[in-house]
Amino acid sequence: PVRNYDRLVGESMDFKIIKFNRRRPNIVLSRRALLEKERASMRTDTLERLQEGAVLKGIVKNLTDYGAFIDMGGIDGLLHITDMSWGRVNHPGQLYNVGDEVEVKVLKFDTEKERVSLGIKQLEEDSFSIFLGEAEKGSIVTGEVTDVDAKGAVIKLNEEVDGYIKVADLSRDRVEDARSVLSVGDKIDAKIVAVDRKSRSIGLSIKAKDMDDEKEAVASLKE
Repeated sequence: PVRNYDRLVGESMDFKIIKFNRRRPNIVLSRRALLEKERASMRTDTLERLQEGAVLKGIVKNLTDYGAFIDMGGIDGLLHITDMSWGRVNHPGQLYNVGDEVEVKVLKFDTEKERVSLGIKQLEEDSFSIFLGEAEKGSIVTGEVTDVDAKGAVIKLNEEVDGYIKVADLSRDRVEDARSVLSVGDKIDAKIVAVDRKSRSIGLSIKAKDMDDEKEAVASLKE
């Protein structure tokens, strides 16, 4: 729908004549009829190139809470929010705006229903695997607290990887509420004590790090 016709004044466009009355004279034009014809032609071309694994370019047509619809050229595909980035995305609007051109990978194409599932993170190496290649279980890592509640805290380890500290792993002393020890924005050092690649989760512990530090200190004193 065009809500502001004033912005079209002065623009040069192609139209299709859909009615021509020579007596009056009166000519009725349609821009939409021409665009639909062009879209049908683009659709045929897109269908020829559309197959699982193909990398194509498209335009962000619409944003929803669960993803973005991408105009592939006569056919729309869904870029689900979980396939936008290896990191956490709360809303597609964090990354994209309507009208953005994006490069996407075709993850699934249902030829009967003409449903297309798209992905962008699949074009890049998994940041989670890259991180674990540099910091395996037992490593000491530095991060920033991005969320905290009574049970524990989420720690941002880099732009796309988060870790989690349970309240029981904050200190050797009993802590009832993680918020009494940590606040959003705090920088902390912790030990990686658990890794689950399937759920893409990393368990951290400040308590384990402190215990290791104490053992090292005692050992150095004995030497």
